[in-house]
Amino acid sequence: MTVPRTDQAETGWYRSLPPKGRKAFVGAFLGFGLDSYDFWVLPLGLAAIAATFGLTTGQTGLLSTATLVFSALGGVIAGVLADRIGRVRTLMITVVTYAVFTALCGLAQNYESLLVLRALQGLGFGGEWATGAILVAEYTAARHRGRVVSVIQSSWAVGWGAAVIAYTVIFHYVDAGLAWRILFITGALPALLVFYLRRGVEDAPVFTEHRAAARGSLKAIFRGDLLRTTVFASLLATGCQGGYYTLATWLPTYLSKQRGLTVIGTGGYLAFLITGAFLGYLTGGHLTDRIGRKPAFRLFAVLSAVLLLLYTQLPPSAAGYVMYLGFPLGFCSSAIFSGFGAYLAELYPSHARGAGPGFTYNFGRAVGAFFPAAIGLLAGRFGIGGAMAFGALAYALAVVALFGLPETRDRELS
Repeated sequence: MTVPRTDQAETGWYRSLPPKGRKAFVGAFLGFGLDSYDFWVLPLGLAAIAATFGLTTGQTGLLSTATLVFSALGGVIAGVLADRIGRVRTLMITVVTYAVFTALCGLAQNYESLLVLRALQGLGFGGEWATGAILVAEYTAARHRGRVVSVIQSSWAVGWGAAVIAYTVIFHYVDAGLAWRILFITGALPALLVFYLRRGVEDAPVFTEHRAAARGSLKAIFRGDLLRTTVFASLLATGCQGGYYTLATWLPTYLSKQRGLTVIGTGGYLAFLITGAFLGYLTGGHLTDRIGRKPAFRLFAVLSAVLLLLYTQLPPSAAGYVMYLGFPLGFCSSAIFSGFGAYLAELYPSHARGAGPGFTYNFGRAVGAFFPAAIGLLAGRFGIGGAMAFGALAYALAVVALFGLPETRDRELS
């Protein structure tokens, strides 16, 4: 049998999308990339913020925890809204929310106001991913869904890289006490994406044709067979995100404080990590389509745990090895997320496809958010590197959660 050209070429997944699906893909890609940018300005500016307000490690960790806890609430709200008012309209609301409150963080006059503003930023931050991923997943055929949604996921690395470039330039030319504020204010730029979303991006037919049945209720995901799915998918998301946000929140501080790197040196180390992350997102999507969703999750969870331990526990004399370990660490800790968008969309029927992924992914964020705060508290006793090693336990939870979930590769969306 002759294999269609769209299955042979690496770009076949893009050509298989309908014109409106391609517009949705671009909108979701930009939305998640800019979402990433607005997330990363906090970890990158954390040391300067702590110096400005005289914060302890516990207080700085709480900034990230508040962001992630409120992102869970925002994700649940966005999931329900996506089922009620549509994917695209919800996506616009989330983008404006995270952009406006990120910029306002740069104007905060004390720690308390920054904590509140960052928490409100989390409402938009949490809702964007699930909404954009579902929008694109519903336009995509089953055979391509893993890689298509993983390309959306790869925009996280693009936004991360853009934030590191902005951080490096701004902190090089501006005093740190002012530089972190400027970095936050640049987070207002994503609001411009709304103009693109309003021009020609539409919800997929698989949703609009059955929209009357999509009442956007959380009750549906806690009934019947969906209850088991919701519980184990939430645990899976908790494990993956607990490990990742341990890395994301504390790595810049770990490099500057424990490894003694300058701003330029930190940027160099992060370049290896970000390059690996970008390639990990792309490769992970192909792997989930080839070997299945669950085997890919297991593989990357184990590798991420091992690499996190190596990265944080190698002695100062192995600084060169640590730099190069950033590439596989970024690769594996990011590749594990490549399958999330496709997997969660496939686990839920159309009427619960917004609420299900919106709740489970962001429940994982909420519980996983306590890992950065816990690391901040443990850092006083074990040092930042020693405390970060506890993040490996989160990946063990992800492996256990997979035993309660089905394999969904090649499942068409209803």
